[in-house]
Amino acid sequence: MDQFWNGVGEFVGSFWWLAFPLMGVAGGIGKSWERASKRRHERRLETLRLKGEIKAAQLAARGGTPLQARQNARQAAADERNATRELLEKLFAEHDEITARWLDYELDVAKLIAFPAMSDGRQPLTAAFLRAKKTADTLRPASADAQLSESEIAEYLDAVGSYAVAFDVAERDARRLRDANFSEVERKRLDRARHLLTVALDDAATQAERNLAYKRVREELDGLILLSDEAVDVLEQKVAGQLGPAQGSGSAAPRASTASGSAAPVAEPRPEPMPLHRDEPRT
Repeated sequence: MDQFWNGVGEFVGSFWWLAFPLMGVAGGIGKSWERASKRRHERRLETLRLKGEIKAAQLAARGGTPLQARQNARQAAADERNATRELLEKLFAEHDEITARWLDYELDVAKLIAFPAMSDGRQPLTAAFLRAKKTADTLRPASADAQLSESEIAEYLDAVGSYAVAFDVAERDARRLRDANFSEVERKRLDRARHLLTVALDDAATQAERNLAYKRVREELDGLILLSDEAVDVLEQKVAGQLGPAQGSGSAAPRASTASGSAAPVAEPRPEPMPLHRDEPRT
């Protein structure tokens, strides 16, 4: 296990890829690194404790009669598996927490309008975070009981640490930048999209008003902010489901005014999906 535990002490070296992007935003990053250092220190203490328990079990396995030695060896192996499982479960929890924080931005169009850099892979710190996420996701074991080598555990531990720091740094930079990277015309489009989104999600508005506001939101954001398919699905569900019973409930259909002014039952349409433009550069 020495290779694994020694790898813990080399954690800081895994952040070389953030050096250059950080030079431009050093003023707001210090706290991120401070929290990351505290997190690394806590993880290092935890791994040292687990290492001590494993070493003690291994020493105990060497004493006594042959039968006792075999029993001790089995117990030592079980203790090592439990220690590894405990560490992996903690890493899984941290990994999932970071992913949940990212999804708060990825699936919330209002947050993406407020902090557009979080969806822009052209931003150096966002790109670094996405690379760290991909690495952590790739190295994540299938379960805490997976049979892993020392180097595989060490790689995953470092990857989760890099993922945590990269997200924290990218989030701070996005909150600092807001819409600073956009032109005046683009900022006005973002502002219109922000107000239109309020209408699209307003349960006091009619379905037709919400659908129209939704369509205009998509038009204003086209070419400015990259919305994932998942974010679009979530938004469409919110717009379509804000008013009236769910489809198939058997309740009466909503009513809308006809051209003659009389009321007639109509089926409230779901917002029509609009094409995504994911790779067009901003002008």
